[in-house]
Amino acid sequence: MTVRRVVPDAHTHALAENRDFYGLLGLEEVMNLGWVMALASPSNPTAQLLFIREETAPVVPDLSIEVDDVDAVHAAVLASGAEIVHPLTDEPWGVRRFFTRDPEGRVVNVVSHREG
Repeated sequence: MTVRRVVPDAHTHALAENRDFYGLLGLEEVMNLGWVMALASPSNPTAQLLFIREETAPVVPDLSIEVDDVDAVHAAVLASGAEIVHPLTDEPWGVRRFFTRDPEGRVVNVVSHREG
């Protein structure tokens, strides 16, 4: 399994304000679906922040980890007995993901982008 990126997720009610503030620090908007926005460094695109206004799952995650094979990670997490907070799901915006809870209670969004 390969980890492609790790992104902190922040719950917000102020997408535009956060975009403007973090723009002062050199981050640029690279994705905005109206309820979720990603900011990234233009020189290091895997350096990102994710702002979530609302969520399509029961909770807003604390962080997202993009992996190359979400199904393999899901199987390993299930086998470990860790809590699954949101089931493995193909989302309409092109990702396959699930949420799990780490030992400290943080919700982790484990995600892969689907082909096509």
